[in-house]
Amino acid sequence: MNVHAAGDLKTTGLTHPNGAPLRLNMQDFVAIDRDRNAKFEATYRPQALYNRANEGFHANNETFLLHEVATNLPIYRPETGPTDFHLHLPPGGFQLVLVTSGAFTFDYDGRFYNVGPGAVMLQSAIVHRQLFYTWSGLPTEENLKTPQTVVPDPISMGYSGKFLEAFITDPTTFPNPTIVGPDQIDEAETPRLAWSHKLHDRPVDAGFWLQDPLALDALFKPLTDGSIKSALPVYLRDIGIEVPSGHLVTGHIIATDPRGQSLLPKSTSIAADASCFTKGEVVIYRVIRGLAEFRKRAGETFELAVGDVVTAGKDSISLVGLGENTQLLRLGLLKGMNELRSWTPAQRDEIDGLAGQIITHSDVRPLRTEGKPVGYLYG
Repeated sequence: MNVHAAGDLKTTGLTHPNGAPLRLNMQDFVAIDRDRNAKFEATYRPQALYNRANEGFHANNETFLLHEVATNLPIYRPETGPTDFHLHLPPGGFQLVLVTSGAFTFDYDGRFYNVGPGAVMLQSAIVHRQLFYTWSGLPTEENLKTPQTVVPDPISMGYSGKFLEAFITDPTTFPNPTIVGPDQIDEAETPRLAWSHKLHDRPVDAGFWLQDPLALDALFKPLTDGSIKSALPVYLRDIGIEVPSGHLVTGHIIATDPRGQSLLPKSTSIAADASCFTKGEVVIYRVIRGLAEFRKRAGETFELAVGDVVTAGKDSISLVGLGENTQLLRLGLLKGMNELRSWTPAQRDEIDGLAGQIITHSDVRPLRTEGKPVGYLYG
């Protein structure tokens, strides 16, 4: 993703970033990013347009970035297609992906994952690449307006691939080295290898997490405490990221069905745990579809529509209402983020410059589909 000065392998010896400490905004604040003000830019790769929640990013001391990634060019063009093998080294090793339309194939540590709307992936500094994505063929303006969802269905999977992505700090401020470039990938050999190296401060429990939207642990459960007003029953899905993130971030989807339909894959045998709404020193809500109503601490209410994001202090807002056919992502940023430090510019440039030299171990599997992921960067 970044291109920086070359480095010397002999001078690294890095195991932890040692830059400035991260600091969540612990004050009473509310920052709103409206979809009507969105700027989609090809920041990192020509086939993808990125829409950053900049207001919230800046208001929260630039500690956590949420953006929407929208595929906007076909895969067969010379400048697009599959990516290189690369990895991200944000503080805490945190990268979250929630697919909201289309279909993708990702290669994590030499294993293929075919994912569609509602799939959640969280990975801590794993060598990976994007192999395939769908593109609708629509003009850019129409493509950016196609509906998104966390429920897999044939219509949504036929659109261009889109996902919500989150990092701790900005991807331009930490190393994103290319491990194997596109012109050096041997499909018969390269994807069968795994790598490890001591280069970052990943928390103890952090690792790889994949949640299929139709898995039992992904089913929506009814929220029965009455805290959210809605003409239709409100359901909650825990996307399961608290432990694999190293207890840095929690994640949930709050949703309602369309009127007269049962769209959400759900389990009604047990009620949802409403305690999730108390988790997070800073909270982020992003509307995937529908309409949501919030109340500020002083009593003022405001609404968010599709594509809107609000970032706020722990007790600065409350979710008080949902429209029908609404899907809302909630992220809670936990205290552990304050224990992390950023990379210094010199560290970032040094690791980016090393590129493929940081491969120090290879492990050939009998089959790509066998064995657990071993390509973590163990600290």
